[in-house]
Amino acid sequence: AMLYLYLMTNKNELTKQLINDHVEHLKQLDAENKLVLCGSLHDYPGDMVVFNEDFYDQAILIAESDPFIHSGCKTYELRSLEVANKDNHYLL
Repeated sequence: AMLYLYLMTNKNELTKQLINDHVEHLKQLDAENKLVLCGSLHDYPGDMVVFNEDFYDQAILIAESDPFIHSGCKTYELRSLEVANKDNHYLL
């Protein structure tokens, strides 16, 4: 599987219901063992979700099914991520 991340940018106010729906989306990704990391950014007006997925088309569907994005309250950019660590010699 490839690692993907989507960086969301705030556009409109969020409702309590939308926040709850977003959390359910994260719980579903977690239940499928796809969620790697997620959270709000303190120096950027938005949030980030990092997840595993085999196919780019599926990664787009995951991002666009996030209620924050689906509702139009946040826009997003999807990126693929190649992790550098000691196991892969930091990509040398």
